[in-house]
Amino acid sequence: MPTKNELKKKVCEEIERRADEIIAAAKAIANNAETGFREVETAKLVAQTFTRAGIEYRDGLAITGVKGMLNGNGAGPTVAVLGELDALTIPDHPQAHPETGAAHACGHNGQIGMLLGVALGLKGSGVLSSLSGNIALMAVPAEEYIEIEYRNGLRQEGKLSFLGGKPELIKLGEFDDVDMAIMAHNGTIKEGRVSGARGGSSNGTVAKQIEFIGRSAHAGAAPEKGINALNAANIALAAIHAQRETFKDADTVRVHPIITKGGQSVNAVPADVRMETFVRGKTIEAITDANAKVDRALRAGAMAVGAKVRITTLPGYMPMTANPELRDLFRDNAVSLLGEDKVIPIDPTAHAAGSTDLGDLGHIMPVICGFAAGAIGTAHGNDFIMEDYTLAVINPAKIMAMMIIDLLADGASCAKDVLAKNKPPMTKAQYLESMEALLKVEEYGDDSEDNPPEQAGVIL
Repeated sequence: MPTKNELKKKVCEEIERRADEIIAAAKAIANNAETGFREVETAKLVAQTFTRAGIEYRDGLAITGVKGMLNGNGAGPTVAVLGELDALTIPDHPQAHPETGAAHACGHNGQIGMLLGVALGLKGSGVLSSLSGNIALMAVPAEEYIEIEYRNGLRQEGKLSFLGGKPELIKLGEFDDVDMAIMAHNGTIKEGRVSGARGGSSNGTVAKQIEFIGRSAHAGAAPEKGINALNAANIALAAIHAQRETFKDADTVRVHPIITKGGQSVNAVPADVRMETFVRGKTIEAITDANAKVDRALRAGAMAVGAKVRITTLPGYMPMTANPELRDLFRDNAVSLLGEDKVIPIDPTAHAAGSTDLGDLGHIMPVICGFAAGAIGTAHGNDFIMEDYTLAVINPAKIMAMMIIDLLADGASCAKDVLAKNKPPMTKAQYLESMEALLKVEEYGDDSEDNPPEQAGVIL
Protein backbone atom coordinates (compact mmCIF):
# COMPACT_ATOMS: atom_id res chain seq x y z
CA MET A 1 0.00 0.00 0.00
CA PRO A 2 1.54 3.35 -1.02
CA THR A 3 2.06 5.98 1.67
CA LYS A 4 0.17 9.26 1.74
CA ASN A 5 3.26 11.10 0.54
CA GLU A 6 3.62 8.74 -2.40
CA LEU A 7 -0.04 9.27 -3.31
CA LYS A 8 0.36 13.03 -3.04
CA LYS A 9 3.41 12.93 -5.28
CA LYS A 10 1.46 11.02 -7.94
CA VAL A 11 -1.52 13.37 -7.92
CA CYS A 12 0.66 16.50 -8.01
CA GLU A 13 2.63 15.11 -10.94
CA GLU A 14 -0.60 14.43 -12.83
CA ILE A 15 -1.92 17.94 -12.18
CA GLU A 16 1.40 19.37 -13.31
CA ARG A 17 1.34 17.20 -16.45
CA ARG A 18 -2.07 18.61 -17.35
CA ALA A 19 -1.38 22.16 -16.20
CA ASP A 20 -1.67 23.69 -19.68
CA GLU A 21 -5.11 22.14 -20.17
CA ILE A 22 -6.30 23.27 -16.74
CA ILE A 23 -5.03 26.83 -17.21
CA ALA A 24 -6.55 27.02 -20.70
CA ALA A 25 -9.95 26.18 -19.22
CA ALA A 26 -9.65 28.89 -16.56
CA LYS A 27 -8.63 31.45 -19.21
CA ALA A 28 -11.49 30.43 -21.50
CA ILE A 29 -13.96 31.01 -18.67
CA ALA A 30 -12.47 34.44 -17.97
CA ASN A 31 -13.02 35.35 -21.62
CA ASN A 32 -16.67 34.27 -21.59
CA ALA A 33 -17.94 35.38 -18.18
CA GLU A 34 -21.56 34.70 -17.21
CA THR A 35 -23.56 35.86 -14.20
CA GLY A 36 -25.47 33.62 -11.81
CA PHE A 37 -28.03 31.12 -13.11
CA ARG A 38 -26.95 32.09 -16.65
CA GLU A 39 -23.63 30.17 -16.68
CA VAL A 40 -24.59 27.93 -19.61
CA GLU A 41 -21.29 27.95 -21.49
CA THR A 42 -19.19 27.69 -18.33
CA ALA A 43 -21.20 24.67 -17.17
CA LYS A 44 -20.83 23.12 -20.63
CA LEU A 45 -17.04 23.47 -20.41
CA VAL A 46 -17.04 21.65 -17.06
CA ALA A 47 -19.27 18.89 -18.42
CA GLN A 48 -17.12 18.45 -21.52
CA THR A 49 -13.98 18.18 -19.38
CA PHE A 50 -15.63 15.53 -17.20
CA THR A 51 -16.73 13.62 -20.30
CA ARG A 52 -13.21 13.56 -21.76
CA ALA A 53 -11.83 12.37 -18.43
CA GLY A 54 -14.42 9.60 -18.09
CA ILE A 55 -15.98 11.17 -14.99
CA GLU A 56 -19.69 10.49 -14.52
CA TYR A 57 -21.72 13.62 -13.86
CA ARG A 58 -25.16 15.19 -13.79
CA ASP A 59 -25.86 18.71 -15.00
CA GLY A 60 -28.71 21.20 -15.01
CA LEU A 61 -28.71 21.25 -11.19
CA ALA A 62 -30.18 24.50 -9.86
CA ILE A 63 -30.41 25.49 -13.54
CA THR A 64 -26.67 25.40 -14.37
CA GLY A 65 -24.87 23.34 -11.71
CA VAL A 66 -22.74 20.30 -12.55
CA LYS A 67 -21.89 17.45 -10.19
CA GLY A 68 -19.33 14.77 -10.96
CA MET A 69 -18.39 11.86 -8.75
CA LEU A 70 -15.16 9.93 -8.18
CA ASN A 71 -15.35 6.76 -6.12
CA GLY A 72 -12.59 5.36 -3.96
CA ASN A 73 -11.97 1.75 -3.05
CA GLY A 74 -14.42 1.02 -0.26
CA ALA A 75 -16.96 2.81 1.88
CA GLY A 76 -16.14 6.08 3.55
CA PRO A 77 -17.14 9.76 3.80
CA THR A 78 -17.74 11.93 0.75
CA VAL A 79 -15.68 15.09 0.37
CA ALA A 80 -17.01 17.77 -1.98
CA VAL A 81 -14.64 20.02 -3.92
CA LEU A 82 -16.46 23.19 -4.95
CA GLY A 83 -15.93 25.70 -7.73
CA GLU A 84 -18.21 28.65 -8.44
CA LEU A 85 -19.40 29.22 -11.99
CA ASP A 86 -20.58 32.81 -11.92
CA ALA A 87 -19.16 36.26 -12.56
CA LEU A 88 -20.00 39.84 -11.60
CA THR A 89 -21.32 42.64 -13.81
CA ILE A 90 -18.47 45.13 -14.34
CA PRO A 91 -18.78 46.56 -17.87
CA ASP A 92 -15.50 48.52 -17.74
CA HIS A 93 -13.42 45.46 -16.80
CA PRO A 94 -10.90 44.70 -19.58
CA GLN A 95 -12.24 41.13 -19.87
CA ALA A 96 -15.92 42.06 -19.60
CA HIS A 97 -18.33 40.28 -21.92
CA PRO A 98 -19.07 42.76 -24.75
CA GLU A 99 -22.84 42.25 -24.54
CA THR A 100 -23.58 41.56 -20.88
CA GLY A 101 -20.73 43.33 -19.08
CA ALA A 102 -20.07 40.17 -17.03
CA ALA A 103 -16.50 39.80 -15.76
CA HIS A 104 -14.63 37.45 -13.45
CA ALA A 105 -13.50 40.16 -11.04
CA CYS A 106 -13.58 37.78 -8.08
CA GLY A 107 -11.62 34.86 -9.50
CA HIS A 108 -14.34 32.27 -9.93
CA ASN A 109 -12.79 31.23 -13.23
CA GLY A 110 -9.79 30.24 -11.12
CA GLN A 111 -12.02 28.22 -8.83
CA ILE A 112 -13.39 26.20 -11.74
CA GLY A 113 -9.82 25.70 -12.93
CA MET A 114 -8.92 24.37 -9.46
CA LEU A 115 -11.94 22.05 -9.50
CA LEU A 116 -10.93 20.64 -12.87
CA GLY A 117 -7.34 20.28 -11.69
CA VAL A 118 -8.41 18.24 -8.66
CA ALA A 119 -10.70 16.12 -10.84
CA LEU A 120 -8.08 15.38 -13.50
CA GLY A 121 -5.34 14.82 -10.95
CA LEU A 122 -7.28 12.32 -8.85
CA LYS A 123 -8.76 10.53 -11.86
CA GLY A 124 -5.57 10.29 -13.91
CA SER A 125 -3.03 9.51 -11.21
CA GLY A 126 -4.44 6.15 -10.14
CA VAL A 127 -4.72 7.14 -6.47
CA LEU A 128 -8.45 6.49 -6.11
CA SER A 129 -7.93 2.80 -5.42
CA SER A 130 -6.06 3.78 -2.25
CA LEU A 131 -8.85 6.00 -0.90
CA SER A 132 -11.88 5.04 1.19
CA GLY A 133 -14.86 7.20 0.32
CA ASN A 134 -15.90 9.44 -2.54
CA ILE A 135 -15.16 12.85 -4.02
CA ALA A 136 -18.03 15.00 -5.26
CA LEU A 137 -16.87 17.50 -7.89
CA MET A 138 -19.37 20.34 -7.79
CA ALA A 139 -19.50 23.35 -10.09
CA VAL A 140 -22.07 25.51 -8.36
CA PRO A 141 -23.97 28.50 -9.76
CA ALA A 142 -24.70 31.97 -8.48
CA GLU A 143 -22.49 32.66 -5.47
CA GLU A 144 -22.43 36.38 -6.21
CA TYR A 145 -25.81 37.62 -4.96
CA ILE A 146 -26.59 40.08 -7.76
CA GLU A 147 -29.41 40.77 -10.25
CA ILE A 148 -31.94 40.37 -7.45
CA GLU A 149 -34.95 41.36 -9.55
CA TYR A 150 -34.05 38.77 -12.22
CA ARG A 151 -33.47 36.00 -9.70
CA ASN A 152 -36.57 36.82 -7.71
CA GLY A 153 -38.45 36.52 -10.98
CA LEU A 154 -37.08 33.00 -11.37
CA ARG A 155 -38.29 32.27 -7.84
CA GLN A 156 -41.74 33.61 -8.60
CA GLU A 157 -41.85 31.43 -11.72
CA GLY A 158 -41.11 28.38 -9.58
CA LYS A 159 -37.68 27.77 -11.10
CA LEU A 160 -35.85 28.46 -7.82
CA SER A 161 -36.54 28.50 -4.10
CA PHE A 162 -33.46 30.50 -3.11
CA LEU A 163 -31.43 33.12 -4.95
CA GLY A 164 -27.98 31.63 -4.21
CA GLY A 165 -26.51 28.49 -5.74
CA LYS A 166 -25.47 26.52 -2.65
CA PRO A 167 -28.72 27.16 -0.73
CA GLU A 168 -30.65 26.01 -3.78
CA LEU A 169 -28.54 22.87 -4.13
CA ILE A 170 -29.05 22.15 -0.42
CA LYS A 171 -32.80 22.47 -0.94
CA LEU A 172 -32.65 20.12 -3.94
CA GLY A 173 -30.79 17.46 -1.94
CA GLU A 174 -27.56 17.64 -3.91
CA PHE A 175 -25.53 17.81 -0.69
CA ASP A 176 -27.41 14.99 1.02
CA ASP A 177 -24.63 12.53 0.12
CA VAL A 178 -21.79 14.94 1.07
CA ASP A 179 -20.09 14.97 4.48
CA MET A 180 -17.73 17.96 4.16
CA ALA A 181 -16.75 20.53 1.55
CA ILE A 182 -13.55 22.33 0.55
CA MET A 183 -12.75 25.11 -1.88
CA ALA A 184 -10.32 27.99 -2.34
CA HIS A 185 -10.69 31.62 -3.34
CA ASN A 186 -8.30 33.76 -5.33
CA GLY A 187 -6.81 37.01 -4.16
CA THR A 188 -3.76 39.20 -4.51
CA ILE A 189 -0.27 38.50 -3.19
CA LYS A 190 0.29 39.77 0.35
CA GLU A 191 3.75 40.32 1.77
CA GLY A 192 5.29 38.02 -0.81
CA ARG A 193 3.27 35.06 0.42
CA VAL A 194 1.14 33.16 -2.01
CA SER A 195 -1.20 30.73 -0.30
CA GLY A 196 -2.92 30.09 2.97
CA ALA A 197 -6.24 29.34 4.64
CA ARG A 198 -8.86 31.76 5.83
CA GLY A 199 -8.83 31.58 9.56
CA GLY A 200 -12.13 32.62 11.02
CA SER A 201 -15.54 33.73 9.90
CA SER A 202 -17.52 35.98 7.55
CA ASN A 203 -20.76 37.96 7.58
CA GLY A 204 -24.15 36.61 6.72
CA THR A 205 -26.76 38.65 4.87
CA VAL A 206 -30.35 39.14 3.87
CA ALA A 207 -31.26 40.81 0.59
CA LYS A 208 -33.99 43.36 0.06
CA GLN A 209 -35.84 44.48 -3.04
CA ILE A 210 -37.72 47.75 -2.49
CA GLU A 211 -40.35 49.49 -4.61
CA PHE A 212 -41.46 53.05 -3.81
CA ILE A 213 -44.81 53.77 -5.46
CA GLY A 214 -45.87 57.36 -5.96
CA ARG A 215 -48.10 59.22 -8.40
CA SER A 216 -46.98 60.58 -11.74
CA ALA A 217 -47.64 64.16 -12.80
CA HIS A 218 -46.12 66.80 -15.05
CA ALA A 219 -42.86 67.70 -13.35
CA GLY A 220 -42.96 71.29 -14.59
CA ALA A 221 -46.60 72.25 -14.96
CA ALA A 222 -48.18 70.45 -12.00
CA PRO A 223 -45.70 68.68 -9.71
CA GLU A 224 -48.06 69.29 -6.78
CA LYS A 225 -50.42 66.71 -8.27
CA GLY A 226 -47.79 64.00 -8.04
CA ILE A 227 -46.22 61.95 -5.25
CA ASN A 228 -42.48 61.79 -5.78
CA ALA A 229 -41.26 58.23 -5.20
CA LEU A 230 -37.65 59.31 -5.73
CA ASN A 231 -37.96 61.73 -2.82
CA ALA A 232 -39.30 58.88 -0.72
CA ALA A 233 -36.28 56.79 -1.64
CA ASN A 234 -33.86 59.63 -0.87
CA ILE A 235 -35.41 60.19 2.56
CA ALA A 236 -35.19 56.46 3.21
CA LEU A 237 -31.50 56.45 2.26
CA ALA A 238 -30.84 59.33 4.64
CA ALA A 239 -32.74 57.52 7.39
CA ILE A 240 -30.64 54.38 6.83
CA HIS A 241 -27.47 56.47 7.11
CA ALA A 242 -28.78 57.92 10.38
CA GLN A 243 -28.96 54.39 11.79
CA ARG A 244 -25.29 53.60 11.24
CA GLU A 245 -24.14 54.95 14.61
CA THR A 246 -26.48 52.43 16.26
CA PHE A 247 -24.67 49.43 14.76
CA LYS A 248 -22.14 47.84 17.12
CA ASP A 249 -18.61 47.65 15.72
CA ALA A 250 -18.31 44.03 16.87
CA ASP A 251 -21.31 43.07 14.74
CA THR A 252 -19.63 44.27 11.48
CA VAL A 253 -22.99 45.39 10.09
CA ARG A 254 -22.93 46.50 6.46
CA VAL A 255 -25.90 48.10 4.65
CA HIS A 256 -25.23 49.30 1.11
CA PRO A 257 -28.31 50.17 -0.95
CA ILE A 258 -28.42 51.10 -4.61
CA ILE A 259 -31.20 52.68 -6.68
CA THR A 260 -31.86 50.45 -9.69
CA LYS A 261 -34.66 52.57 -11.17
CA GLY A 262 -35.04 56.29 -10.53
CA GLY A 263 -38.05 57.17 -12.64
CA GLN A 264 -39.34 57.02 -16.21
CA SER A 265 -38.59 60.43 -17.71
CA VAL A 266 -37.23 63.75 -16.51
CA ASN A 267 -40.47 65.64 -17.17
CA ALA A 268 -42.64 63.34 -15.06
CA VAL A 269 -42.73 63.09 -11.29
CA PRO A 270 -41.13 59.68 -10.53
CA ALA A 271 -43.85 57.22 -9.56
CA ASP A 272 -41.89 53.95 -9.66
CA VAL A 273 -38.51 53.93 -7.94
CA ARG A 274 -36.70 50.74 -7.03
CA MET A 275 -33.82 49.90 -4.74
CA GLU A 276 -31.84 46.86 -3.72
CA THR A 277 -29.73 46.40 -0.61
CA PHE A 278 -27.98 43.83 1.52
CA VAL A 279 -28.13 43.87 5.30
CA ARG A 280 -25.03 42.05 6.52
CA GLY A 281 -23.80 41.13 9.96
CA LYS A 282 -21.56 38.79 11.89
CA THR A 283 -24.43 36.95 13.57
CA ILE A 284 -28.05 36.18 12.82
CA GLU A 285 -29.04 38.39 15.77
CA ALA A 286 -27.07 41.35 14.39
CA ILE A 287 -28.65 40.92 10.95
CA THR A 288 -32.15 40.74 12.46
CA ASP A 289 -31.61 43.95 14.44
CA ALA A 290 -30.17 45.89 11.51
CA ASN A 291 -32.85 44.60 9.16
CA ALA A 292 -35.61 45.95 11.42
CA LYS A 293 -33.94 49.38 11.46
CA VAL A 294 -33.64 49.40 7.66
CA ASP A 295 -37.34 48.53 7.35
CA ARG A 296 -38.21 51.45 9.64
CA ALA A 297 -36.17 53.80 7.47
CA LEU A 298 -37.86 52.57 4.30
CA ARG A 299 -41.32 53.04 5.80
CA ALA A 300 -40.33 56.52 6.99
CA GLY A 301 -39.34 57.56 3.47
CA ALA A 302 -42.70 56.52 2.10
CA MET A 303 -44.65 58.10 4.96
CA ALA A 304 -42.86 61.43 4.64
CA VAL A 305 -44.15 62.10 1.12
CA GLY A 306 -47.35 60.05 1.16
CA ALA A 307 -46.01 57.29 -1.06
CA LYS A 308 -46.30 53.54 -0.71
CA VAL A 309 -43.41 51.14 -0.27
CA ARG A 310 -43.31 47.42 -1.00
CA ILE A 311 -40.41 45.69 0.82
CA THR A 312 -39.41 42.20 -0.26
CA THR A 313 -36.96 40.58 2.16
CA LEU A 314 -35.21 37.56 0.67
CA PRO A 315 -33.12 34.83 2.32
CA GLY A 316 -29.47 35.62 1.71
CA TYR A 317 -26.50 33.78 3.19
CA MET A 318 -25.73 32.47 6.66
CA PRO A 319 -22.62 33.69 8.53
CA MET A 320 -19.66 31.37 7.91
CA THR A 321 -17.21 29.78 10.33
CA ALA A 322 -14.29 27.73 9.00
CA ASN A 323 -13.80 24.22 10.32
CA PRO A 324 -10.48 24.26 12.23
CA GLU A 325 -9.36 20.74 11.26
CA LEU A 326 -9.94 21.35 7.54
CA ARG A 327 -8.34 24.78 7.82
CA ASP A 328 -5.21 23.27 9.35
CA LEU A 329 -5.09 20.53 6.71
CA PHE A 330 -5.18 23.14 3.94
CA ARG A 331 -2.35 25.11 5.51
CA ASP A 332 -0.22 22.03 6.28
CA ASN A 333 -0.40 20.88 2.68
CA ALA A 334 0.30 24.39 1.42
CA VAL A 335 3.45 24.45 3.56
CA SER A 336 4.43 21.00 2.33
CA LEU A 337 4.05 22.09 -1.29
CA LEU A 338 5.37 25.65 -1.16
CA GLY A 339 7.41 26.08 2.02
CA GLU A 340 6.63 27.87 5.28
CA ASP A 341 7.79 31.26 4.02
CA LYS A 342 5.24 31.25 1.17
CA VAL A 343 2.16 30.51 3.27
CA ILE A 344 0.08 33.10 5.07
CA PRO A 345 -0.26 32.36 8.79
CA ILE A 346 -3.71 31.44 10.04
CA ASP A 347 -5.51 33.91 12.29
CA PRO A 348 -8.42 31.98 13.86
CA THR A 349 -10.03 35.28 14.95
CA ALA A 350 -10.02 36.85 11.48
CA HIS A 351 -13.42 37.98 10.24
CA ALA A 352 -14.44 39.07 6.74
CA ALA A 353 -17.34 41.51 6.37
CA GLY A 354 -18.28 40.07 2.97
CA SER A 355 -20.65 37.13 2.60
CA THR A 356 -20.61 33.74 0.93
CA ASP A 357 -23.12 30.94 0.58
CA LEU A 358 -20.41 28.59 1.82
CA GLY A 359 -21.71 29.81 5.18
CA ASP A 360 -25.02 28.09 4.45
CA LEU A 361 -23.24 24.82 3.77
CA GLY A 362 -21.17 25.34 6.91
CA HIS A 363 -24.34 25.27 9.00
CA ILE A 364 -24.91 21.61 8.08
CA MET A 365 -21.37 20.23 7.57
CA PRO A 366 -17.65 21.10 8.02
CA VAL A 367 -16.37 23.53 5.36
CA ILE A 368 -13.21 25.43 4.49
CA CYS A 369 -12.36 28.15 2.00
CA GLY A 370 -8.63 28.27 1.35
CA PHE A 371 -6.81 31.21 -0.12
CA ALA A 372 -4.76 31.30 -3.30
CA ALA A 373 -2.92 34.30 -4.69
CA GLY A 374 -2.09 34.96 -8.32
CA ALA A 375 -4.32 37.95 -9.06
CA ILE A 376 -3.68 41.66 -9.19
CA GLY A 377 -6.03 44.56 -8.51
CA THR A 378 -8.97 44.92 -6.16
CA ALA A 379 -11.54 42.16 -5.65
CA HIS A 380 -14.80 43.09 -7.38
CA GLY A 381 -12.98 45.95 -9.10
CA ASN A 382 -12.39 46.65 -12.78
CA ASP A 383 -8.67 45.99 -12.30
CA PHE A 384 -8.93 42.50 -10.76
CA ILE A 385 -7.19 40.16 -13.21
CA MET A 386 -5.64 36.73 -12.89
CA GLU A 387 -1.95 37.25 -13.58
CA ASP A 388 -0.16 34.07 -12.45
CA TYR A 389 -2.21 30.94 -13.15
CA THR A 390 0.28 28.65 -11.44
CA LEU A 391 -0.29 30.47 -8.16
CA ALA A 392 -3.99 31.00 -8.81
CA VAL A 393 -5.04 27.58 -10.13
CA ILE A 394 -2.37 24.87 -10.22
CA ASN A 395 -1.03 25.26 -6.66
CA PRO A 396 -4.45 25.31 -4.94
CA ALA A 397 -5.59 22.35 -7.06
CA LYS A 398 -2.57 20.40 -5.79
CA ILE A 399 -3.19 21.50 -2.19
CA MET A 400 -6.83 20.39 -2.24
CA ALA A 401 -6.00 17.08 -3.93
CA MET A 402 -3.38 16.49 -1.23
CA MET A 403 -5.99 17.31 1.41
CA ILE A 404 -8.32 14.69 -0.03
CA ILE A 405 -5.58 12.09 0.24
CA ASP A 406 -5.06 13.05 3.88
CA LEU A 407 -8.80 12.77 4.51
CA LEU A 408 -9.57 9.53 2.67
CA ALA A 409 -6.38 7.45 2.79
CA ASP A 410 -5.77 4.93 5.61
CA GLY A 411 -9.43 3.97 5.74
CA ALA A 412 -10.52 7.64 5.80
CA SER A 413 -9.42 7.87 9.44
CA CYS A 414 -8.71 11.59 9.14
CA ALA A 415 -12.11 12.40 7.60
CA LYS A 416 -13.84 10.32 10.25
CA ASP A 417 -11.95 12.23 12.93
CA VAL A 418 -13.07 15.57 11.43
CA LEU A 419 -16.68 14.40 11.47
CA ALA A 420 -16.42 13.07 15.01
CA LYS A 421 -15.17 16.46 16.28
CA ASN A 422 -17.75 18.49 14.39
CA LYS A 423 -21.39 19.05 15.33
CA PRO A 424 -23.07 21.24 12.72
CA PRO A 425 -25.18 24.09 14.10
CA MET A 426 -28.25 22.88 12.20
CA THR A 427 -29.77 19.90 10.50
CA LYS A 428 -30.77 20.35 6.87
CA ALA A 429 -34.43 20.58 7.93
CA GLN A 430 -33.66 23.26 10.52
CA TYR A 431 -31.59 25.20 8.00
CA LEU A 432 -34.36 25.17 5.38
CA GLU A 433 -36.97 26.17 7.94
CA SER A 434 -34.88 29.13 9.10
CA MET A 435 -34.21 30.28 5.53
CA GLU A 436 -37.82 29.99 4.41
CA ALA A 437 -38.93 32.00 7.45
CA LEU A 438 -36.88 34.98 6.20
CA LEU A 439 -38.96 35.45 3.04
CA LYS A 440 -41.38 38.30 3.57
CA VAL A 441 -43.22 40.79 1.36
CA GLU A 442 -44.67 43.82 3.14
CA GLU A 443 -46.49 46.88 1.84
CA TYR A 444 -46.91 50.16 3.71
CA GLY A 445 -48.51 53.49 3.01
CA ASP A 446 -51.72 52.52 1.21
CA ASP A 447 -54.00 55.38 2.19
CA SER A 448 -57.18 53.97 0.71
CA GLU A 449 -60.25 53.78 2.95
CA ASP A 450 -60.17 49.98 2.83
CA ASN A 451 -56.56 49.73 3.90
CA PRO A 452 -55.35 52.72 5.96
CA PRO A 453 -51.60 52.99 6.62
CA GLU A 454 -51.74 51.59 10.13
CA GLN A 455 -53.29 48.37 8.76
CA ALA A 456 -50.88 47.85 5.90
CA GLY A 457 -48.35 45.12 6.45
CA VAL A 458 -47.36 41.58 5.50
CA ILE A 459 -48.94 40.44 2.23
CA LEU A 460 -47.04 37.16 1.85
